[in-house]
Formats: sequence, C-alpha cells, structure tokens
Amino acid sequence: MRAVTLRGGFGLEHLALEERPMPLPGPGEVLLRLRCASLNYRDLLMVQGSYNPRQELPLIPGSDAVGTVAAWGPGVSGPAIGTRVCPLFAPTWRDGDPPKDVLKTTLGGPCDGTLAEYLVTAASGVVPMPDSLTDPEAATLPCAALTAFSALSTLGHLRAGEQVLCLGTSTVSLFALQFAKALGARVTITSSSNDKLERAKALGADRTLNYVETPEWGRVVREATGGVDHVIEVGGAETLAQSLAAVRPGATISLIGVLGGREAPLNLLPIVMRQLKVQGIFVGHAQSFAQMLQLVSEHSIRPVLGPVLELARFHEAFRMLQSQQHFGKICLDLGDPHVAP
Repeated sequence: MRAVTLRGGFGLEHLALEERPMPLPGPGEVLLRLRCASLNYRDLLMVQGSYNPRQELPLIPGSDAVGTVAAWGPGVSGPAIGTRVCPLFAPTWRDGDPPKDVLKTTLGGPCDGTLAEYLVTAASGVVPMPDSLTDPEAATLPCAALTAFSALSTLGHLRAGEQVLCLGTSTVSLFALQFAKALGARVTITSSSNDKLERAKALGADRTLNYVETPEWGRVVREATGGVDHVIEVGGAETLAQSLAAVRPGATISLIGVLGGREAPLNLLPIVMRQLKVQGIFVGHAQSFAQMLQLVSEHSIRPVLGPVLELARFHEAFRMLQSQQHFGKICLDLGDPHVAP
C-alpha cells in the first residue's frame, strides 16, 4: 500500500510517500480501505515534533478519514465488508470520561494514522457513515466535528437561545458555528480576515468581528451580547484573557487549541469571582459521535470543505495547513471516491 510516512526526524522535509506492506487485522481489529483523509492542525504539530517530541518514528500521520471495511480480524464481526465507516480518533473510548490509556491509542500518534490506503484499528472504533455525505465530507467528522460537538453539547449542554463565541474560522470553529445554530443558539465569530467573516455569515453567524481591527474584542463582544454563555477557545494563551472578558457570570470556556501559545500570565480571580467553568476538550467518544451524526442528519449539515488534493500532493496540503489561509477542511483523496446522491 501507499502511505505518507514520517521517517528519520521531525519536519515536513522528512515526510515521504512510501510503499509499505499492507497491515493485517489481528484479534479485536478491523482492516479498512481508506478512501479520503482530512488534515488537522494536530497532524502538522505531530510532524513538526512540537505535539510530542518523544513520538517514535517512523509514523504514518493523520487523524481523520473515511473508508470501507476490508476485513475483520479472527473471531471479530461487525458491519459487512464494504460498509463505509469512519475510524474514531480514540478507537477504544466508548463513553464517559477518557480511559487512562486513551493517549496511547490515538490515530496519527502514537499509533499509525490515516494518510495511507489501508489502516488497521480497533474493531470497536469504527462508525458507519450516512450515504448523504461525500467521502471528503465524512472524512472531516472524527476530530474537528466531534471536538466542537463535545464542547457544545456533550459537555456544554448548550440550550436554544444561548450565546456562543467562536474564535477564528478554523474547522473546529466552523463546525461549532453550524452545530450551535442547529441547536438554536446565537453565534458571534471572529477572524483577522473580512473575507472569511463574510463566508461565516453565509453559514449563519449572527455577529462577526475582526480581532485585528478590534484588539479589545472581549469587551466589545460582552457589550453586544450581554456576555456570551460559551466560548470555543482555540487560541490558548494569546486569547484566553479576551475570552474571559467576553463571558457572562457562570459561563463556560471550552479550551480546545493552543494556536496562540501554551503558557501566559493569567489573572485567575475573574474565574473564581464570576464562577466560570474552563473545560479542556479532547475530541470525544463513540457515544458523542453517534449523537453528532444524528444532529448532522436531522439538520442536513454539510461540512465546510477546502481543497481536495491527490495523496501525492501531501506536501502541498501540509503547507496550506501551515499557512492558515484556507477556509474549510483540507482533504487528501485516497481513491475509490463516494459521491453523495
């Protein structure tokens, strides 16, 4: 099989498209013929060595994909051969809090990931996909979409009429915008690009704000909304202070990304005095995935796609991801495309 492999060191220059032996499923496992993969910023950090500098190499990166069941391991049964499924990012996490060993099981590090034509994963870690979604659309769901759904619904218990603030137009924030609107919330979204803000309006955003033009955007958002109920916080250290300024007492801040840094001085007093909840989000479990698919189907939600490239153009795809100039998910076509009716 063909696989994009990180070998000999970290950095995009150490990525290469290789021919590797096709893996075989063992007890408790399933073999998938992958058809499309999508990239997450985590994948870039993993390749650069900044996500886990101790990651063992070689590694096939990639956390998201869709494919078909090709074979079951000995004594294992499940969806029929040929059924279109998504592999879960944390394939052994079924429900509740993350298991203690969850970090040892995730795709794209430490386990081999989805930038390959075949993948062996836990038999319990695959979810059938609806025919209404194309392969690129389905390939976006296991990480970015589930992260947004876990933040707003599974852990955030978002209710109709509440106010949500989405930072930036990353794919997590765009999914959060779509899910929040489907759940009846009002959404404010930020970006440094007015063009991207216009595209977010077309997806249903109620308010938009350019954070470069308005550096003190936290206060502005609070004054406009009375204080938001929930923040999708993907910036980390650079943006958390402004997020704290944007919320009402008792609000929730879902800490998802660290695009703006991991460490910064922080005044903890507003969190205590305003009884705020700051919750970390680590993608999500299989039960949340099933609930998310129900929401997607009921509201005919279509994931926002960026460019879809051939697998051999993986270097170009990672450079696009690094530039952060794209809008929507960057996908890599692994063959045998599925076209939604």
